Amino acid sequence: MLSSIDIHCHIMPGVDDGSPDVETSLNMLQTAEKNGVESIILTPHYKPMHHNVSPEHNRVYCERLQEKAQKAGLNIRLYSGNEIYYSDETQRELENGKICTLAGSDYVLVEFHPTNPYKAIHNAIYQIQAAGFIPIVAHVERYSDIVSHVSHVEDLIDMGSFIQVNASSIMGKYGFGISHFTKKLLKNHMVHFVATDAHDNQRRAPEILECRNYVAKKYGEGYSQKIFYDNPMSVINNEML
Repeated sequence: MLSSIDIHCHIMPGVDDGSPDVETSLNMLQTAEKNGVESIILTPHYKPMHHNVSPEHNRVYCERLQEKAQKAGLNIRLYSGNEIYYSDETQRELENGKICTLAGSDYVLVEFHPTNPYKAIHNAIYQIQAAGFIPIVAHVERYSDIVSHVSHVEDLIDMGSFIQVNASSIMGKYGFGISHFTKKLLKNHMVHFVATDAHDNQRRAPEILECRNYVAKKYGEGYSQKIFYDNPMSVINNEML
């Protein structure tokens, strides 16, 4: 079985719109393990005007879930992180250590409103970089202005940011248009990470193996290994891609 590392999921229990309890989280981790996932960065939402988990509690909750997973016989390594909904406060909050980076690295996972114009996304990426962090754009296929202009993805990459897409988007769960767009990015090697963005163990489960096999067959073992495993491992090790 091909191994993967998931850098974007909502498996931490009771902190956002993902897993509501430990039992669900353990079931999700079991599904992830069956899909060949070795390590997971837990990325609960960090949103303005919300009750967000502090970095200190984030790490404690991650450790507690790790302990419960081990007791349940699951062999998955967990790391703390956040999926950051970008706002005018994001740069300052990152600089002040109020948001979790991915596995304690310089990388941050950032999302935007689906209708944000490209210019706003471009400026946000610049602000994150100015704060000294390396942005990974979460599920780039959700932003209508970017989907309409593939060249915008090239511009984001040229800026020094990295691109994540959801496995379910590649496999057609959100329609032909989204699938076509993600496959165009894959064909041109413009995807750096494929993740589950799992929220539950049914409709949005942490299933990645089918996509992993598809990408390996369609776009090559080497590229598949890079975006499902090697690049995520570089994030965990805080190494440059």
